[in-house]
Amino acid sequence: MTAFSSSFFLPAHRVRRLLFALVASALVAACGEQAQQKAASPLEITRDTFCSLDGMLLADYPGPKAQIHYTQGKPDFFCDTVEMFSVYLQPEQQKRVVALFVQDMGKTSWEAPASNWIDARSAFYVVGSKKRGSMGPTFAAFSEEVAARAFVEKEGGKIVRFAEVKPDMAVLDGGVVKDRSM
Repeated sequence: MTAFSSSFFLPAHRVRRLLFALVASALVAACGEQAQQKAASPLEITRDTFCSLDGMLLADYPGPKAQIHYTQGKPDFFCDTVEMFSVYLQPEQQKRVVALFVQDMGKTSWEAPASNWIDARSAFYVVGSKKRGSMGPTFAAFSEEVAARAFVEKEGGKIVRFAEVKPDMAVLDGGVVKDRSM
């Protein structure tokens, strides 16, 4: 081996130290991320809680509400589940999401929803029902499939899971674009 080529190699003890430092750093970062995820819990809506998109006061409107928690900064609140999906599914959404919560409409009032927050990723959603949220057509969220099925029988629509909601389903036009009577 020439003197030139041997300068590119590190001694074994330095390689071990470097690997140990990299593994330790990864473990510390993972523990910190898990702690943040465990620490994220839904916040209750107050009379002053406003929608991050349009400034509407959440307590003034019917239908399911939502919130997104990030690794940094305050959570975003939404007066409608469609708004939450619209923000979350945008390709330009760059904030690291640690939790998404929606209200379980099988356990709270449609006209004045309160509390009953569930993990948005595990919810059953009813899309296309007759029920309207604060922004028009909405996705009713349920923690139990049986409650979602009962809602479909009464209000129409179909059941989808979180991963099945696509960006073109979470359009924030309130149905105006599709309204031919205007």
